[in-house]
Amino acid sequence: MRSKNMLLKALGVEGCVMLDCRWEDGTSGRPRMVFCVRVVRRERHRCPHCGRRGSGYDQGDGVRRWRVPDVGLSEAVIEANAPRMQCKEHGVLVARVPWARSASGFSRAFEDTVAWLAVRTDKSAIGELLGVAWRTVGAILERVLREQRTLIDPFANVVKIGIDEVSYRKHHKYLTVVVNHETGRLIWAAPGRNSATLHTFFDALGPERTAKIQLVSADAASWIAAVVTGRCPKATQTMDPFHVVQWATNALDECRRDIVNDLRQKGELERAKAFKNSMWALRKNPENMCAKQQNTLAHLERENQPLYRAYLLKETLRQTFQLAPVAAKSQLDDWLRWAPRSKLAPFIKLAATIRSHRRRIEAAFETGLSNARVEGTNTRLRLLTRVAFGFHSAEPLLALAMLKLGGMCPRLPHKRYPRLCQ
Repeated sequence: MRSKNMLLKALGVEGCVMLDCRWEDGTSGRPRMVFCVRVVRRERHRCPHCGRRGSGYDQGDGVRRWRVPDVGLSEAVIEANAPRMQCKEHGVLVARVPWARSASGFSRAFEDTVAWLAVRTDKSAIGELLGVAWRTVGAILERVLREQRTLIDPFANVVKIGIDEVSYRKHHKYLTVVVNHETGRLIWAAPGRNSATLHTFFDALGPERTAKIQLVSADAASWIAAVVTGRCPKATQTMDPFHVVQWATNALDECRRDIVNDLRQKGELERAKAFKNSMWALRKNPENMCAKQQNTLAHLERENQPLYRAYLLKETLRQTFQLAPVAAKSQLDDWLRWAPRSKLAPFIKLAATIRSHRRRIEAAFETGLSNARVEGTNTRLRLLTRVAFGFHSAEPLLALAMLKLGGMCPRLPHKRYPRLCQ
């Protein structure tokens, strides 16, 4: 093999012939190697969208450059003509080059390296190592994801999904996310948290795959339930147990605050302070309590029966989700009879809320499905929003999320294209 061809293969560049190589001054004082190449005949005049051959149109803007992986301590670029061609379907376009994606100033190997690093490290490391701006990284991630979607189908064999929303920026900027329960991967995300946003997901999924969905877990958002009922009526909808227990915890906190405020109005400041400081003992699960918190709970049982009753209501509802389906339904019936008789306004209101969602709660008993995977994905998404700080739109963040959490990140070039190393 000739040395020129060996060098092109080492750079991950195919489908061209080297004409010349020269040195010039690069950025940050580093030298730059410029490889002048010509696209081989079989790859000329191809449409960047469909890949079909077309007829030549003109020479376009002349010579263009593409950044490629560094050669040792030096920057490296590919230089070649970029003529325009005419596609019967897409019209006049700049002809595709075999080593780069459409509308990119970087080689495919370079962009794959950037994407691989972006899901594993921070922007400072990428900028220092590769010498690219963070906004450029966002554009690269979007291009890589577009190509990966043509190679990997995130909607394949989807039958159990979880739907939730997560905040990604202040001023109420939200993403709607959909996770495959069986794989634990993010399969779709988009800005917004309303029915129109969720309809976009089902439009992308298609009617045939939508009909195959069997289980959908979500919180109590009415817009999620309405869209799921309309688009896949045969699917079983389940209520996330975490949110139900969270309702009970919030009702318990409301009872505690009401009692504390009432004691303050009566001038019993010491008792009010003691009940105020009982918040964590009331919230914690009994099996996780320390000795001090157990003593606090015993004191509440003696000193304030209404607050202790609220604690028992919360704990009973929490333990309901740990029982077998038949026992859980029976205990929920008992709880719904107990809560209205408790004379605690927050739990009377909670009982009415649970009755309105009872069918979905009982479905959670039967299927054991929760939104735990989705909440875990949301936690990782919140971390990615910090990593993605500096992106000026949601699209680069979504691309980063799909590459990292959706299993769509490309492999490193030397592993993805092993033939280049042979």
